[in-house]
Amino acid sequence: MVLHGLTQLTANSWRAWLWWSAIRWRIAAFYAVGALAAALLLAAIELVPSKPVALITLALLSFPGLSVPRAIAPDIRRGGHGVCCGFLCTTLQLTAGVSGPILDVFFIRTGLDRRQTVATKAAIQALGHFLKVVYFGQLLVTGTDVLAPTAVALAIALAAIGTQLSRRALDAISDAHFTRWSRWLIVATAATCLVQGIAQLGGPRALAAATPAEQQTDQNERMQAAVPAPGAKARSES
Repeated sequence: MVLHGLTQLTANSWRAWLWWSAIRWRIAAFYAVGALAAALLLAAIELVPSKPVALITLALLSFPGLSVPRAIAPDIRRGGHGVCCGFLCTTLQLTAGVSGPILDVFFIRTGLDRRQTVATKAAIQALGHFLKVVYFGQLLVTGTDVLAPTAVALAIALAAIGTQLSRRALDAISDAHFTRWSRWLIVATAATCLVQGIAQLGGPRALAAATPAEQQTDQNERMQAAVPAPGAKARSES
């Protein structure tokens, strides 16, 4: 989670810097209010829904958001919608590690051009991933896991390079094509999340709530179980 957060923080910060003049700061401000509220609430109660439930929720909220009439459709330009988007996306980000389809639903009918959309999303996603790094980084401080400096440096460098190269693609397409492809990506990503969430429902503690520390412990136990004991390896080689 921390490495992914650092990578995405770099990519989105770089993207926001590239399109700085196109950022809609009013939208970013309302989103930040909801995002900070969600992060503080989750940190205070130390309780988050299970990942399968979060993935299914994300998918089931994304599909209606694309199909409802424009008059009642999610629109991040509205102050209340922006706060709600920030709260919902941050909750999903800290739970399932992904919130892209929901965020895109709030942008898809705003009428913003592709540069304004990309720049504003980059600014608010940089905040979201910063909160994720802080939220899960505390587990690294108090636990035994460490991040390899080489892996962190490589991930950050590749994220910046990839973001820089993607600028040409954005310049080459029209706003109409950007909106059309965004819709298809929302549907594809939401469908993937729905399938993954349903598939994970059969696992242990699928519907149970867990603290971030418990989630990290479960992940560590799975990793240790996947590594064969030295004695077992020696016996298999003999």
